[in-house]
Amino acid sequence: MDIMDINTNLGSPILADSALKSNSPLGIRTALLPYSPNSATFNSSLLLKIPRMIPGILDDVMSSGWLDAMKSSSPTHNKLTKNTGSELTSSDDDLAHNNWLLKYPSALSSFEQITNSAKGKRLALFLDYDGTLSPIVDNPDRAFMSSAMRASVRSVAKYFPTAIISGRSRDKVYEFVGLKELYYAGSHGMDIMGPVRPISSDHKNCIKSTDEQGKEFSLFQPASEFLPMINEVFRSLVKTTKDIEGTKVENNKFCVSVHYRNVEEKSWEIVAESVNEVLKDYPRLRLTHGRKVLEVRPVLAWDKGKAVQFLLESLGLSDSDDFLPIYIGDDRTDEDAFKVLREMNRGFGILVSSAPKDSNALYSLRDPSEVMEFLKTLVLLKKSISKS
Repeated sequence: MDIMDINTNLGSPILADSALKSNSPLGIRTALLPYSPNSATFNSSLLLKIPRMIPGILDDVMSSGWLDAMKSSSPTHNKLTKNTGSELTSSDDDLAHNNWLLKYPSALSSFEQITNSAKGKRLALFLDYDGTLSPIVDNPDRAFMSSAMRASVRSVAKYFPTAIISGRSRDKVYEFVGLKELYYAGSHGMDIMGPVRPISSDHKNCIKSTDEQGKEFSLFQPASEFLPMINEVFRSLVKTTKDIEGTKVENNKFCVSVHYRNVEEKSWEIVAESVNEVLKDYPRLRLTHGRKVLEVRPVLAWDKGKAVQFLLESLGLSDSDDFLPIYIGDDRTDEDAFKVLREMNRGFGILVSSAPKDSNALYSLRDPSEVMEFLKTLVLLKKSISKS
């Protein structure tokens, strides 16, 4: 069995839904459950024992420097050297990026190495959306993928099981992508529409359903009990941030995103304080941040890495040695998936970034255009193998 062998009998999913429709010294209340289990092997029984809350544990918006964290993940200022404070030159940037590529080589220039390590294995693809399949834009409602990118994703999904795992709501990312051939996980993996699971069919948060064409799929929503709370917080955040020019609050079903991309940097502190003012009454919610966005999420031992494990198990690949999962993403939340694949020692992450930064990924791509080129190269290789 070569790199391109996959189970072509896996059902093509379509969109559907179930009937379920610590205060820090700086004033930022956050909480985080530790990663569990320590083993990279997915344990479905863990989901039956998810703790509701561990108060007082800080998340990635750290109490000692939350504003610095917002700035570092959302740079709007000139880069300065650490020692001199002088502005970096373009040659300095080039040198830094070249040195960074030694640690995170381009997945395009390393394509032969990737395929050599994958010989005799099946391939599964996991893709972030914003910044990976579509460019980062000022208005998140207009983060459209190009027709060429959609065609590339459709082509790659013909040959490999492919899933999109996004912080967006599952319905929203499906609206952007519009491809029934894929599996979708929204709300950072807390709302998964995937293949019918071979085990744990009686899990209270995993149901089996059927689409209009009679095809079966499973819907998994580990944070379903948080839905009323999330809707309530969304309404409160809309109200409390309405006077902060440039702020946009997005309801992503099981999480809420407060975008400050169009907010002047001098007002970022006001954004954070407004969010904290709402969250102080919700100890079962936590605050994280990404690229110019604050994320309000349930205190739940679940993330994009857990979503990858769940989908691999659903695809019947988690206990197999002959598969190669690849995850491509650009944001902090994608690091959970990169970390899982690294710990599993099966497959790898590809970080989409034009600027040097540390990551759990093994390879890199500069932007969505390179992501599209990588996907096209996978398809061309599959076709060439099929003809030989």
